[in-house]
Formats: sequence, C-alpha cells, structure tokens
Amino acid sequence: MAKWRRRITPYLFISPFFIGYVIFFLYPVLRAIYLSFFQQVGIGGEPKFVGLNNYATLLTDSTFLKALVNTTYYAAGSIFLIAPLALALALVLVTRNLHGREFFRLFFFSPNITAGVVVGIIFTLVFSAEYGLLNNYILKPFGLPSIRWLQDQAWVMPAIIILGIWRYTGINALYFMSGLQTIPEEIREAASIDGANRWQVFRFITLPLLRPITVFVLTFAIIGSYNLFAEPSILVGVQGGPNNAGLFMTMYLYLNGFRFMKFSYAATIGVALAVIVLLLTLIQLRLLGVFRED
Repeated sequence: MAKWRRRITPYLFISPFFIGYVIFFLYPVLRAIYLSFFQQVGIGGEPKFVGLNNYATLLTDSTFLKALVNTTYYAAGSIFLIAPLALALALVLVTRNLHGREFFRLFFFSPNITAGVVVGIIFTLVFSAEYGLLNNYILKPFGLPSIRWLQDQAWVMPAIIILGIWRYTGINALYFMSGLQTIPEEIREAASIDGANRWQVFRFITLPLLRPITVFVLTFAIIGSYNLFAEPSILVGVQGGPNNAGLFMTMYLYLNGFRFMKFSYAATIGVALAVIVLLLTLIQLRLLGVFRED
C-alpha cells in the first residue's frame, strides 16, 4: 500500500494541470473538429451531419476569403516590417555606453502590458480624421492632406499595422536584445581583426547566431497575427469596417458563433484558422532551417 502511494503521489501533484488541459483545451478542440462536420444553428438546435459541406462552403465564402486576405496582410506586416524594426531597435539598445538603457527597456515593454481594448480606444483617437494625432501633428505640418484612416478602406489595414508597430516592436526588440547579449563579443572582434566590416559581421555572425531568437519571434508573430481580435474590432467594429476592409478571421468567427449563432460554421472557421497557422509555422521553420542538421 505504501509503495502504491509513493508511485501515485507525483501524478496527483501534476494532475491539476492535465485536468485543466483536458477541460479547457483538449475537449474544446476535439468538440470544434467534431462540430465542423455537422450543421447546427442556435443553442438548442439538433446537429445534422453534413460531412465536408462546411469546408466546401468556406472555400467559396467571399467574406471568409476577405478576412483571410486581411489577416495574412497583417501577418506579412508583422514578419517583414515589425520584426526587422524590432531587430534594428535591439541593435541600437545594445550599443555600448547607452545611458538610460533600463528606462528604454521599460518604455518599449509597456505597450505590451496594456490591454488590447485600451490600445484600440487610444488609437481610435490617434486615427481620427478630424482631430487625430497623425493628421494634425504629423501630416498637416508637412502640408499633406488628412487621411480618413478608419473610414477609407484603402487605409484601414495600414492603420492596424501602424498600431501593431507601436504595440509589438518593443517587446520583440527585447527578445532580440536577449539574443544579442548572449553572443560573445570576442567572436565579432575576431572577425573585425580578420578584415570583416560591420555589415559582414552582422550578416555572417550576428544573424546566424540569432536564429533561435528569430525563430521564436517569427513563430509568435504568425500565431499572434492570426489570433488578433481586440484591437481591430475596437478600431473598425467587429463587422470589419467599410467593405470588410478590417475584418480578421477571428472577428468573422465571432460573428458566426455569437451573432449569427452558426456554431458549426464558426467551428469550421476555427479549425481552418488552426490549420493555416500550423502550416505557416512549419513553412517558416523549414525556411529558417530549424529541421536542418548543422
């Protein structure tokens, strides 16, 4: 009996995690996959098996395709704009003899701990066509015309990307800083002595040694981009603004699940979202050489 207790005790200590995992993650995921093969409208509706019909409908749904394009547009901005800016900022912040480094770390980290709803409300004022910060204090002094950021469908996604730059560049810069500070200075000094210029040191030494951090940043950029909800829904409304110009996949999922009560179709969108994120993550991991044996 005592031997059996000793064996079971460790599992009892870790069981709360697995119980929570099953209840709040595994069961909802399996339930969503199951529900995507049925048609159910409303809470009390009887599910009707339809096979792959929901997925076929998804491929011809122009609103879903628009949401997919918008989300991918923002994800591209995260990868090709926010991440490079974060790396550039990190290179500045690790400069020797930089005064106030700890202050800058706190300053650039603070947007990440601000609630998404609060950020959305703040940038609603920033992008205001009449009295917004961008129009009145940045464009107007240079004689440029005011832009209807949240009313003109051509400017909705750039506005959301600008918000993303403010919100996520700082935290990603801190990730890159942690990687830069682990690179031995002796390696770069040896390369400089051998005749390498600054660009060559950065290209052939710093970037390869930053690959683990780069993989981390880009992976979470993809995941975060395809799960973005609070900020765009506050900026342009959960319906996506003019001509669905700011509609994200998460917002379309919310509309189908909680506005239209199409639970099966919402589950299908959720499954498609998870598959897209998984495929894009695997592709970028392959491109970055994570699966390559060095």
